[in-house]
Amino acid sequence: MNLSTFTQSLSENTPPVDASVYLQALWYDAKGDWHKSHELIQDLPDRDAAWIHAYLHRKEGDTWNADYWYRRAARKRPQMTLGAEWEQMVAALL
Repeated sequence: MNLSTFTQSLSENTPPVDASVYLQALWYDAKGDWHKSHELIQDLPDRDAAWIHAYLHRKEGDTWNADYWYRRAARKRPQMTLGAEWEQMVAALL
């Protein structure tokens, strides 16, 4: 799977069968289901989950909470668009 095929899967009703929980969270986010995305990653203890968690709170407009999660992910809040960050995360997690 690559970024293009992952993006194409957004026309389906379910995420790709072989998608990790991280990619599933990003898939649901792209489908407009912020809550499902958040539910999938909120309790995972690693940096990849923290990065997605940060992005979701940034998208929500909760900058303070987003910055907390970016620190947990060992990252700074990016100056790029949310769409660009989403693509960056998908590419990094494929």
